[in-house]
Amino acid sequence: MSVNKISATETQLRALLADRILILDGAMGTMIQQYKLTEADYRGERFTQFKAPAGQRELFVKGNNELLTLTQPQVIQEIHEKYLAAGADIIETNTFGATSVAQDDYHMAHLVYEMNVESAKLAKAACKKYSTPDKPRFVAGALGPTPKTASISPDVNDPAARNVTFDQLVSAYLEQTRALVEGGADILMVETIFDTLNCKAALFAIDAFFEEAGYTLPLMISGTVTDASGRILSGQTVTAFWHSVRHAKPLTVGLNCALGATLMRPYADELSKVADTFVCIYPNAGLPNPMSDTGFDETPDVTSSLVKEFALSGFVNIAGGCCGTTPAHINAIYEAIKALPPRSVPAQTPVTKLSGLEPFIIDEDSLFVNVGERTNVTGSKAFARLIINEQYEEALAVARQQVENGAQVIDINMDEGMLDAVKAMTHFLNLIASEPDIARVPIMIDSSKWSVIEAGLKCVQGKAIVNSISMKEGEAEFLRQAKLCRRYGAAVIVMAFDEKGQADTYQRKIEICKRAYDLLVSTGFPPEDIIFDPNIFAIATGIEEHNNYAVDFIEATRWIKQHLPYAKISGGVSNVSFSFRGNDPAREAIHTVFLYHAIQAGMTMGIVNAGMMGVYDDLAPELRERVEDVVLNRRPDATERMIEIAGTLVAGGKKEEATLAWRGTPEAPVAVSKRLEYALVHGITEFIVEDTEQVRLEVMQKGGRPIHVIEGPLMDGMNVVGDLFGQGKMFLPQVVKSARVMKSAVAHLIPFIEAEKAAEQARTGVVAKPKGKVVIATVKGDVHDIGKNIVSVVLQCNNFEVVNMGVMVPAAEILAMAKAENADIIGLSGLITPSLEEMAYIAKEMQRDPHFQGQQTPLLIGGATTSRAHTAVKIAPHYDGPVIYVPDASRSVSVMQNLLTPETRGAYLAEIQADYQKARHQHANKKGTPMLTLAEARANKPTLSFDGNCAPVKPKFIGRRVFKNIDLGLIAQYIDWTPFFQTWDLAGSYPAILTDHVVGDAASKVFAEAQAMLKKIIEGRWLTANGVIALMPANSVNDDDIEVYVD
Repeated sequence: MSVNKISATETQLRALLADRILILDGAMGTMIQQYKLTEADYRGERFTQFKAPAGQRELFVKGNNELLTLTQPQVIQEIHEKYLAAGADIIETNTFGATSVAQDDYHMAHLVYEMNVESAKLAKAACKKYSTPDKPRFVAGALGPTPKTASISPDVNDPAARNVTFDQLVSAYLEQTRALVEGGADILMVETIFDTLNCKAALFAIDAFFEEAGYTLPLMISGTVTDASGRILSGQTVTAFWHSVRHAKPLTVGLNCALGATLMRPYADELSKVADTFVCIYPNAGLPNPMSDTGFDETPDVTSSLVKEFALSGFVNIAGGCCGTTPAHINAIYEAIKALPPRSVPAQTPVTKLSGLEPFIIDEDSLFVNVGERTNVTGSKAFARLIINEQYEEALAVARQQVENGAQVIDINMDEGMLDAVKAMTHFLNLIASEPDIARVPIMIDSSKWSVIEAGLKCVQGKAIVNSISMKEGEAEFLRQAKLCRRYGAAVIVMAFDEKGQADTYQRKIEICKRAYDLLVSTGFPPEDIIFDPNIFAIATGIEEHNNYAVDFIEATRWIKQHLPYAKISGGVSNVSFSFRGNDPAREAIHTVFLYHAIQAGMTMGIVNAGMMGVYDDLAPELRERVEDVVLNRRPDATERMIEIAGTLVAGGKKEEATLAWRGTPEAPVAVSKRLEYALVHGITEFIVEDTEQVRLEVMQKGGRPIHVIEGPLMDGMNVVGDLFGQGKMFLPQVVKSARVMKSAVAHLIPFIEAEKAAEQARTGVVAKPKGKVVIATVKGDVHDIGKNIVSVVLQCNNFEVVNMGVMVPAAEILAMAKAENADIIGLSGLITPSLEEMAYIAKEMQRDPHFQGQQTPLLIGGATTSRAHTAVKIAPHYDGPVIYVPDASRSVSVMQNLLTPETRGAYLAEIQADYQKARHQHANKKGTPMLTLAEARANKPTLSFDGNCAPVKPKFIGRRVFKNIDLGLIAQYIDWTPFFQTWDLAGSYPAILTDHVVGDAASKVFAEAQAMLKKIIEGRWLTANGVIALMPANSVNDDDIEVYVD
């Protein structure tokens, strides 16, 4: 976080990178192999007698390439010069393994400083020889990954074990950094990263060096995707890796090694889209091939043509080669791309970018973020007992359950008097690192002790959140801790707490938050990584001073949102209901109402127990009113009234009776469709099989099929869930519970669906030929699959073959599967907003692939965030083949049949294309409205004259007038129905839409239903319409101001 002087080299490099693609050198090891050096050559004269310590096995140093800097410097110098002659702008020092951690394997850790200084000197001398004013050359000091990893256990039986610590890595990298700079390195390059925690240790050391030196050098960071999963070895995706290291503000971020350019392409594409800095790509020369002279299978022409395609696609700012590449490869790359323009660095609005194994973004469009609270020893006695008793498997199960229940971040706290909190935090986080289903989400490291927070930060490879820092010990300590959080690559929760204590009033909350924000931002801390906790305190305590606590938090949240750009707001939600501990129904109601209002005010995230949240609309009206009275402090007797109703929520048999009221009574049961809806909304699995079976029997009695239960009442219930979620009245953990209920219901129906299919085959003696094959997947970055799974069941029941690839599926895997299966159709699903970009990317990749271009394979788009308009405007233009939005599972069958039936396909696609063209036209017209400058608008105003007979008429009254009980039938005559149809995703203007050849039937149906509902509202007097108007004297003054007069 230190603000240090930027070097002239960085300024020079940035100017060059804006002008052209720079060339990095190729493999050092590949070239060394061509010299066929012996053990004696590696030892040279200096190390002829060098031996391992007594009692250890005989030492061989052949293969320790870094030693050659000291024993065969002319070889290293010659390799550098060959790459410079081939066109390289940047060459790397021969220091890939020149750390004390790596050299300890050769018992040569004491030589590390010398190795790095001399390596940098050799490279610097070569660069001076080849540099010209038109083509300056630069030395990148290479910091390799070390053979030991901080995130991965070396013992399969002990997942918490580590053979190197974060502190040991920092010490090793700091020594290497100092030596490289002393030797003359222009750039520092952390490369071939297969464990992000190792990389973060290197970045920590480099930043510490920069602070020590008082200046910075350009920094390059390069990760290594190890296989087709698209992840580095320690498990992170490319985007998650970028989120974890971007705090270092590198000149470049990139990818190298492990893969050739062909396999690296999708990950280079991904990185080029998400990185708001320059990108450096240097792949291997294909895959290993022991029969090749270089050990790899690509010739210079092949590698250069692939890298050229990267440049043409706008992926790179620096290109070079890794394993298997030679000066010939680098020269071919240089010739292929020297005239091509560099990638443009995308401008990005600051948003909070976190990561576990997967990326997590919080921006203005994000829904409320749920932070799981059950892995907190101070908040959960059960979890504390597990940790104290060292029952770590069971403790991990608690963390896993939170993630499965929809927690997007998990809060971990070990502040218990009977625990060694540093040891417990370290052990538990190391265990989590070996559990990908937990580690995929970001970690919130929660402690009141800085030593515990720092211990946690040394274990987490992703971008974590620190909970928390504050100014309680003064500004200097606050800034010291913030600087270290930044150096570790973490976002911070800042408590509204200063030298005088915790802020308990609105004014104190905003004053402290403003002061903390200004201090942090002025010292370089990114505002998007600041998360304020303005303190949630208990309400309804009986103490008058506490009555406004919730209001103060909500209003402080609103103020922070408006006045502290990009900062986020969090809080411990359960605190607000602490007065009612022991009364879970009352606490749940308070949490539900509090969150509803806090989120509307701008609360970003909260530490919550998903089991202690209800659905706002489902609270009994009287209970909701009384809860809102205490939350919003609306009346002086609010606490007494809340206590009164809270007593009825836990009164013995009444509680059980109220709990089951949604099912009705034996004498007056609630309709089973309504029971299913209630169970889905509330995530209740207890009766789901029983109710699903009842609906199935009713459907069968009417001649229906088991699939109709899914397409009818179950889908209706899930649609209600979707509506409530979209309105902010349900939260993600509740939606996850709803999905589980749906899954249970579908699982009950599957055997009946299969039996029906078998019976039909037995009756006809014919095994029905599948109507077509679809590959369906939830796209990369999205773990939600309930809608996709319902579509799969519906299609299978209608005799379509479905290849369900699951969730988080990368584009390359989807397309490869579609080819392998010779799929007729590809279906994409997603719940979250980033999934939309991934869908557009897949459409682009299909357009780029001759297989899909030739087959014209249809691409179906579905999921909660998708829409007809987005599909038409943002996805379909990227692919010449059919791209079709499918609103829900019930439409999937007809869409598939229309696409796969030759007689209907042409007309159907023409209709879709016409509809999408209309949507694109509407979108273009919205964007294309010409805008005038303020001066032009003022000049364009109408000139009015009130001379002659045009004098203004004086109204019959001046002032305010209220109209009571206006006739609803009269108001109904003035309803503009066009927006109504738009909410149903029906394009067109009223009344012409009713006869539209595409959507006319659907529009007429919903219009008739709306008219029937409107009639009931009017005749039943469901609403009261009152109005107020005011007629006041007014006059234009200046250019366009209007003054309104009281009299």
